[in-house]
Amino acid sequence: MSTLHRRTLPAAFALLALSAAGCQTPTTTRQGLVSGAATQRAGVELGFQPIAQVQFEPESHEVIGGEGPYVGEEPCCPTDCGTIPRELEKVQLPSYIIEPPDILLIEIERNVRLPSDPIEPLDELLLRVKGTFPRDANNPDDTADFQTIDGSYRVNNDGRLDLGPVYGSIVVSGMSLDEARAVIERHLKTILNSPQVSVSLPELAGRQAITGEHLVQPDGTVALGIYGDVPVAGLTRMQAKAAIEQHLSQYILNPRIDVGVYAYNSKVYYVITDGGGYGEQVFRLPVTGNETVLDAISQINGLPPVASKKHIWIARPGPHTDGRQILAVDWQSIVRDGSPATNYQILPGDRIYVQADRLIKVDSFIAKATSPLERLFGFTLLGHRTVRDLQFGHRGIGGAGP
Repeated sequence: MSTLHRRTLPAAFALLALSAAGCQTPTTTRQGLVSGAATQRAGVELGFQPIAQVQFEPESHEVIGGEGPYVGEEPCCPTDCGTIPRELEKVQLPSYIIEPPDILLIEIERNVRLPSDPIEPLDELLLRVKGTFPRDANNPDDTADFQTIDGSYRVNNDGRLDLGPVYGSIVVSGMSLDEARAVIERHLKTILNSPQVSVSLPELAGRQAITGEHLVQPDGTVALGIYGDVPVAGLTRMQAKAAIEQHLSQYILNPRIDVGVYAYNSKVYYVITDGGGYGEQVFRLPVTGNETVLDAISQINGLPPVASKKHIWIARPGPHTDGRQILAVDWQSIVRDGSPATNYQILPGDRIYVQADRLIKVDSFIAKATSPLERLFGFTLLGHRTVRDLQFGHRGIGGAGP
């Protein structure tokens, strides 16, 4: 008997047995859908603004509770889902909340250190000096101007500021700008008449750059290198901007930055496909704020071959146990009729479940159940045939005449 017959006959006997026992396949019920009040309450608590306010019949949509979502029952397709967002009736998602492992793009417009920060080696100082050389006592007419000091001077590795062969070098490392100005002015008084010194720090030399991509770490902070970590988890983009600017104000003069979300990694939805008795596949996809059920299925290259087009739904978690929603999806209506009724907008945390066809699941169950028997019978037949071959072969050899 072929493998096809061995699998087909047990399946037929199983179906006949079910029919004889009076069992029926699960039928579509109206359980599994939330009420309009629960939908509206869950949407408000999640921060969504509904498009319209619609009253529901209490018997049409029930709050989910207990075991779920289905035990031999399927969700019905709602006739009126009111505030549930869908194609052509989408809602605007609330302000994005930053969470690990999002990636932020931080750009700083001004990166000037505080005047009170100490001068470090390799810093570049902008130095301007006004004054004159002292007159030669033997030459009263000598009023020559001094050699000009006006430009950028870099602090050497040893912390000294070299002003050239005429004025020498001065140790300024570890000093504030005011202290460095006073030291330079005191040094130049030995050479110039009433020197007036101006010192500034035009560039942030020797400090770590901030502009770039920054990962939100598991503890909810974003690392800024030598400037430390800033907590940003649970904040919107503008709140994170204010928090980072306030933190950087300890190190940078009037910091002005821009914060953007480079990678939306923390807000996702899931597509789960039933393998018909051979496990389930889970696809984790990012939420961009505009996806529908059709967009989600397209991300996994369409429905798998074992999928049942009549048993697809969205499991939407809510802030409370009784606030979760089960939304049935009419796939045929979406793709063949272009109906937006059940082409729901995907929200963060949604689970789109694609159930396998029942016949395929029955076939898989029968295959699993009969596979050990097939192997056992196969080994039995193989052993029996081997014994017979040995017996007939022995007789043939022993009974051969001269």
